[in-house]
Amino acid sequence: MLHPQIANFSATRHILKTFNLRASKRLGQNFLINAEVVKKICDAAEIIEGEDVLEIGPGIGTLTQGLLEVGANVTAVELDKKLPAVLAETLAGYENFKLIQGDILKVNLAEIMPKNFKVVANLPYYITTQILLQLLEKKLPISKIVTMVQREVAERMISPPNSKAYGALSIAVQFRSDVKIAFDVLPESFLPRPEVTSSVVVCEIKKSPLEISDEDFFIKVVRASFGQRRKTLVNSLAGAGFRREKILSALNAAEILPERRAETLSIAEFAILAENLK
Repeated sequence: MLHPQIANFSATRHILKTFNLRASKRLGQNFLINAEVVKKICDAAEIIEGEDVLEIGPGIGTLTQGLLEVGANVTAVELDKKLPAVLAETLAGYENFKLIQGDILKVNLAEIMPKNFKVVANLPYYITTQILLQLLEKKLPISKIVTMVQREVAERMISPPNSKAYGALSIAVQFRSDVKIAFDVLPESFLPRPEVTSSVVVCEIKKSPLEISDEDFFIKVVRASFGQRRKTLVNSLAGAGFRREKILSALNAAEILPERRAETLSIAEFAILAENLK
């Protein structure tokens, strides 16, 4: 069965007009209209025919179609209640597609995707960080995450210590994955055009991340440390409720000077600090 390509301006405009749709600013919708970008995202995901893929926010099915065409078994979670009816038409005939209408932050992903899978998604900018952290922190059987995000977020994801963009998101991503920016996507690749450049980021999930006895506590320490970036570690952690004498003792045991700031610590140093604080 031949399927008309969705990833172009004319087809997208026709679908929006037919179903009386407008891009929702509240849901951060920008529809991809560049077929070459769809191909490059699928190439970055390195899909093997028959692989399970989770897509977040399929929209009218543009990226979904690309994934289906390369043989992925796609399970998509869509929040917008108007779009299931659209997807039933735009992706009609694809047997390797399943749609779940719901909020990605509330659905039971472990139940939906019980076996090894990849995540491929054009994430809405307003909720990108929350989604990424949920995917990374829930210890799901994910092998790779390929996401399109705002360029600024991509830079935070890959930033090393001692850089302006380095923060809690950098550590959360790099602790669990090897991350890189695959390519940038210009605003004219979307309808409507966003005001910023996007980037496609590839996270290869680590099979053996750094050994930490309590990951939740580790993340708590990292977030507390970056809570007030201009302050020293001692003051940031004390402001988050840790006892000052305990902080100083833990820093001393970790051989970390108390006047240092969070952005100067490596992931390994944060791990040692968390172990001593605990």
